[in-house]
Amino acid sequence: MLYWLLKYIILGPLLRLIFRPQVEGLDNVPESGPVILASNHLSFSDSIFTPLIVKRKVTFIAKAEYFTGKGLKGWLTKMFFVGSGTIPVDRSGGRAARAALDTQLRVLRSGGIAGIYPEGTRSPDGRLYRGKTGVARLALESGAVVVPMAMLNSDAIQPTGQIVPNLGRVRIRFGAPLDFSRYAGMSGDRFVERAVTDEIMYELMELSGREYVDMYAQKAKAQPREPVPA
Repeated sequence: MLYWLLKYIILGPLLRLIFRPQVEGLDNVPESGPVILASNHLSFSDSIFTPLIVKRKVTFIAKAEYFTGKGLKGWLTKMFFVGSGTIPVDRSGGRAARAALDTQLRVLRSGGIAGIYPEGTRSPDGRLYRGKTGVARLALESGAVVVPMAMLNSDAIQPTGQIVPNLGRVRIRFGAPLDFSRYAGMSGDRFVERAVTDEIMYELMELSGREYVDMYAQKAKAQPREPVPA
């Protein structure tokens, strides 16, 4: 109930007025049945704009830290994610991460839409990074089609670390659904899962126009940055 209140009454109309979403290919999102929305990840606001423009409910997973913040900001962040149906995920891996994927698998098996960022974290510099194979596992175990979705300028609207977004028109592009039924029954095969993931990432590269880096974004974030010349 809170999800629909936020979308259509509390936040949605105001956000549409301020950011005037420009959307291409929205009709590529099926009106019924299980769907995986696979998106690049440029900004915190990606998880706000996507549910705003997709008619059906979209269930995302997000890092568990968003649900444990302190003070007023932490409480407001938690309430937003809880209200939007977002699932917390422990990014330390192992059973906790699998539990989050299992929850999204239940969403898909009930005919819903699961949103996922295959890169696993926000891009540190706007480029597109290597996808993790969780998106492939979801597709193969659920049989859902994958709709690639490119956030085109959300990093300009709300750069990393900036709390108040800049005024601007957010742009989003949806690609044609990808059907991986040819790999039915092959979940768990790491070569197949990598091939599926790479196909999704290729589509995201084409849709977004962003440079692709064959490295995990988390690793790129951990690397020391070169000093800026004086």
